[in-house]
Amino acid sequence: MQTHNQNGSADPMDDALELDEVVFDKLREECGVMAVYDHPDASRQVYLGLYALQHRGQESAGIASANGINLSNIKGMGLVSEIFTDEVLAKLPGNMAIGHTRYSTTGDSALLNAQPIRVESTKGLIAIAHNGNLVNLGNIRTRLERNGAAFQTTSDSEIILQLIAHSQATTLVDAIADSLSQVEGAFSIVMMTRDRIFAARDPHGFRPLSMGRIPGVDGAPDTIVFASETCAFDLLHAKYERDVKPGELVMVSRDGVTSRDYKTDVPQSSCIFEQVYFARPDSRIFGRWVQISREEMGRQLARESGVPADLVVPVPDSGVTAAIGYAAESGIPFRFGLIRNHYVGRTFIEPEQRVRDFGVRLKLNPVRNLLAGKRIILIDDSIIRGTTSRKIVRMVRAAGATEVHLRISCPPTISPCFYGVDTPSKKDLIAANNSVAEICRYIEADSLAYLSLDGLQRACDGGEGNTFCTACYTGVYPTQWVDVDEILPAVATR
Repeated sequence: MQTHNQNGSADPMDDALELDEVVFDKLREECGVMAVYDHPDASRQVYLGLYALQHRGQESAGIASANGINLSNIKGMGLVSEIFTDEVLAKLPGNMAIGHTRYSTTGDSALLNAQPIRVESTKGLIAIAHNGNLVNLGNIRTRLERNGAAFQTTSDSEIILQLIAHSQATTLVDAIADSLSQVEGAFSIVMMTRDRIFAARDPHGFRPLSMGRIPGVDGAPDTIVFASETCAFDLLHAKYERDVKPGELVMVSRDGVTSRDYKTDVPQSSCIFEQVYFARPDSRIFGRWVQISREEMGRQLARESGVPADLVVPVPDSGVTAAIGYAAESGIPFRFGLIRNHYVGRTFIEPEQRVRDFGVRLKLNPVRNLLAGKRIILIDDSIIRGTTSRKIVRMVRAAGATEVHLRISCPPTISPCFYGVDTPSKKDLIAANNSVAEICRYIEADSLAYLSLDGLQRACDGGEGNTFCTACYTGVYPTQWVDVDEILPAVATR
């Protein structure tokens, strides 16, 4: 591995990775979806839910609403609160709505690909919001285009709608089930017609999707809600009812809630990185509270790789919960030795080099009186390319720490994800090309240790019987996929 040489020349790795420092050298979130059925102010309820899901995507957002006759759709680039003012929400009437907050994983970053996507077809007007990533989209898209499909976007989400539109099934429910059984990859989706809402997960169950209920008042019927994470239910005073099962299609209409399994002969492979990083700690996904999983990751990390130290310090915000567990297990005091500036925004949307050059310093500042003269255990959730980790280690040392030991609450990330996570190519993943000792030297820490895969799986399962996708740590994929070098130039991400 190359580092700075004695005459101070720049490290080629730093040059190649400068762009990613602006996103804090993290894997990027995918998307969040939301649906509300039978509420007099459905679009506002969806807005509140998307607000809670904003961490899953900050690029664009959209809400579609319906009142039994009309289906309205408004979307824009930016944050949920920026797009949906009171005036805009007033243009989305109806007692049902679906919504989406997006970080692009497939298709260009443009308003064209913002969701929900709406298509008029022989099956009627349908809108869709999708979290995930399809891996067999190329062959299906080509076939659909030969059959006369005219695509409005470059997003793979539209493929599902076009499959529904071209299905030979006679009913809409059958057409949706038929279409979902043809696509492969990750999808948690909500769909809406003028009078019904549908929710479904892919047979592997890669991405989370939960169903909740708001009790009706004064004899009014209950409101049914769906969301990528249960934290969205809290703002709505909705009670979590259950997860949408892998391979299940749920329909909500005037007749109530009905369900069918469209494909069940597939092993479950829920994304373990949802528990590690993506989901909020106050969410329950895959049947388990994220807070509990992350604290247990920290505890297990302390058991596996404890080291004498004075303070446990999280890299905020994603390292906080695991650091609490590490401190509890090790008996070493927990302190916020790094303070994050939450008002900087996501600096990657600023193209000027002057902003990129100190993205880490804009976001983090050391508490010098806590760190000076101390042996520090830094807790973070992952190392992707390593440049930010090195800057943070240097920052802590410059604040006076005598030792800096970095502990990571997941195994080394060695392979890209094709299921809705924006992962660098394998050549840019530091753990795919270097040993732990080499990474430790590069980031200039006194020691470095990762949580074992077995320890991570036990922390995330908690006896729930989940089977996780760990392809990013093992390179073993639960679906068929093409060569990494072939697919990466063609796949952006959702």
